[in-house]
Amino acid sequence: MRAVRYHEHGDESVLQVDEVDRPDPAPDEVLVEVAAAGVNPVDTYFREGSYEPYGLPAIPGVDAAGTAVEVGDAVEGIEEGDEVFATGLSGAMPGGYAEFVAVPDDRIAVLPDGADLVAAGGAGVAAVTAWRALVQHATLRPAETVLIHGGSGGVGHAAVQVAAATGAHVIATAAEGYHDDVTALGADAVLDYTRDDLAEAVVDAADGDGVDVILDHRLDQYLGFDAEVAAQGCRVVGIGENDPEIGFPQSSAARGKDLTLQLMSMFNTPSLADALADVASLWGDDIAIRVAHSYDLEGAAEAQRAVLEDSFLGKLVIEP
Repeated sequence: MRAVRYHEHGDESVLQVDEVDRPDPAPDEVLVEVAAAGVNPVDTYFREGSYEPYGLPAIPGVDAAGTAVEVGDAVEGIEEGDEVFATGLSGAMPGGYAEFVAVPDDRIAVLPDGADLVAAGGAGVAAVTAWRALVQHATLRPAETVLIHGGSGGVGHAAVQVAAATGAHVIATAAEGYHDDVTALGADAVLDYTRDDLAEAVVDAADGDGVDVILDHRLDQYLGFDAEVAAQGCRVVGIGENDPEIGFPQSSAARGKDLTLQLMSMFNTPSLADALADVASLWGDDIAIRVAHSYDLEGAAEAQRAVLEDSFLGKLVIEP
């Protein structure tokens, strides 16, 4: 089969397309013929070496979706021919930038009939992170108000939909050109993150009471802001944060509101398969992953550049 690999750590130029052996699934694995693999910032962290992959040469790609073509004897609930999606790959095993990938049964789930496999290829990290952050960590409840920073991003656009599905009042930030799209995803108010009066605008959008839950992907930039717009007892969930000293500033806003800060990584999810199944249960009616651009295997380097540098709504994917 054909697969993208890197034989050494470095920038995106180390990615190349190789002919490699098609994997044989272990008893607890499912061999998936890949329809699409999501492109995530974490893929670049493995490639450049700040996260350690399973070994070199390595096939990147935390996410994948496609058709189950072989199912190990120990696997339950998945049959040959099922359309499936997976996440949590490429750290301890080869990833999804390939024509086939062998996926352990604890990080794969069956998609509902008629699901868009290309969109599902980009769903894993984005949707599972959003679900775990808002539902499991923040325990977001109906009628609460949630602020989602970066509502047009991969996780952000999934989080807007998850929050709307819970019945919450959803406020999101996004560049002005994406406001209509984020509104269509379920946001009740979309605010330009560059406006000078953003904090006041967020509080106004929350009927003057502040927000109950905040999903923040840039805590080093916005945590003081979060404390300012938070309601009493607000729960802040931080994703993608690597600053070892992150914490609320010593301000009257932070001290007086009983705020909580939860840092999280999708890779710590107790059961990725269960989280994927939860996402699958919302697929279609409540969650629809948007694909901003698709690349072939030869376009993997450009895709990894774009995921860090370009502005787009939704997800980038690779279609082998």
